[in-house]
Amino acid sequence: MFDDTNKLVVWQKSHELTLKIYQITNSFPKEEIFGLTSQIRRAAASVPNNIVEGKARGSNKEYKRFLLVARGSLEETKYQLLLAKDLKYIDEQKYKDVLDLSKDVGRLLAGLIKTLD
Repeated sequence: MFDDTNKLVVWQKSHELTLKIYQITNSFPKEEIFGLTSQIRRAAASVPNNIVEGKARGSNKEYKRFLLVARGSLEETKYQLLLAKDLKYIDEQKYKDVLDLSKDVGRLLAGLIKTLD
């Protein structure tokens, strides 16, 4: 099932977002390793994880439920990015770049959810 899911543009973009979050958080203060660093990484990784898991469930109803969870995790990631920017852990340009990517993922998720209605 994963072989099919990783061909979805929404999965590819959410995976790209997760990789970028991991790169960005490498420079966060070490005292954040169990705080914001861990939280934002888990939230970002939850997006592609839930896309894969939902697809593997085999029903549109279950798939949609997992896509909604993925959307919630995406929103959590976006807030944590804002927090990181406001704490000066990332600069404005990095924030905007990653936020733009997260908005793309959000649009793709919304479109996929709509097809399942």
